Amino acid sequence: MSSRFQSLKPALPILIGASLMLTFAMGLRQSLGIFMPDLTKDIGISVSDFTLAIAVQNLMWGFLQPMAGALAVRWGMRPLMLGGSVLYLLGLIVLATAHSTVAVVIGAGLFIGTSMACTGPALAMAAASRPVSVAMRSAVLGAVSAAGSLGALLSAPIGQALNQSQGWRVAVFGFAVIALIMLPAAWYAGKVDKVALPPSPGKIGDSAGAAFGSAVRHVPFMVLTMAYFVCGMQLIFLTTHLPSYLQICGMDPMLSAQALGVIGGFNVLGSLFFGWAGGRWNKLVLLGGIYFFRSLALLWYFATLPTPGGTLVFAAVMGFLWLGVGPLVAGWITDVFGLRWQAMLGGVAFVSHQIGSFVGAFGGGVLYDMLGSYNTAVHVGVATGLAAGIVQIGFALHRSSRVQLVPS
Repeated sequence: MSSRFQSLKPALPILIGASLMLTFAMGLRQSLGIFMPDLTKDIGISVSDFTLAIAVQNLMWGFLQPMAGALAVRWGMRPLMLGGSVLYLLGLIVLATAHSTVAVVIGAGLFIGTSMACTGPALAMAAASRPVSVAMRSAVLGAVSAAGSLGALLSAPIGQALNQSQGWRVAVFGFAVIALIMLPAAWYAGKVDKVALPPSPGKIGDSAGAAFGSAVRHVPFMVLTMAYFVCGMQLIFLTTHLPSYLQICGMDPMLSAQALGVIGGFNVLGSLFFGWAGGRWNKLVLLGGIYFFRSLALLWYFATLPTPGGTLVFAAVMGFLWLGVGPLVAGWITDVFGLRWQAMLGGVAFVSHQIGSFVGAFGGGVLYDMLGSYNTAVHVGVATGLAAGIVQIGFALHRSSRVQLVPS
């Protein structure tokens, strides 16, 4: 075991850079919901206007992700990750100076959404996968995914404290200062461009079009992609609307930041666990289990009025089941299709995730504005999550003996 970890030393600058970039790219955007109550009142926009920006962010991220993955093969990862980090910083500055719905959509939606396609899990996981051995890959992906949780653990409490003491604009500028760390992190992660890519498996092909065609004809890949919709819907609904829900229920505003921080902390444990578990058990069965148990947790929490203790327990459960999907999806795609097109094919699946995110963010806001309650949105999220989990587990078990791995 020690020799395996010794083999990681040459890759450490890349792994640390990818982890830090992902930490703040994920953590800052997951904490934007903290500002929704004060921002909407100050600017004079509705909840659905704010959630439209978050929905646009997720659509931009999703639809641009396959393109970013393909360009990473052609141009290299460093230019994309550096450009995305700069755009993330600009998006936060535009949001901090916003005085209209349009500016909020441009800053939090278009700019940060485009940036996430270049700094989010797909490129970070691809960068982390390339310089490590097959034996260590799943564990390393779990560790990098865990790093994506630390940003929320740090950002949410800092953002809420600044929001309460200095106002939401100063708090968002504070986020912009934190985002500066992404620039050197992206530079070091970009060292992966010097690591040679193995040839693509013969049945996949050496072009983006051939790899895409192989993936969409692969039934397990399409089942994974469709089930991924639910993942995005549940998570973005929660990060966007939990602060508003707790405020409606009369909870201390700091509780939402604490809950997001607990999600981040337990996400570290969950990502590490599922990275380890993915190297030992059926990754698709584990994915289905995450969707199923997340849905049960949502059903339990929203069935009664929240309490501080219950909210933090719920946050811990959801955190453990949060980003564990990252190493499982990335690892399975690499197992089946190889390393070369991992980021692009992960991006193809991610389009479904982000359409789900759009529905979770914007649909949740629309239903709340129409009905004055989150009950219907929660019921939809629970029902679809249970269905997706059952289908994913059942199909994976049925097909498990027929999945053939290819060397990468």
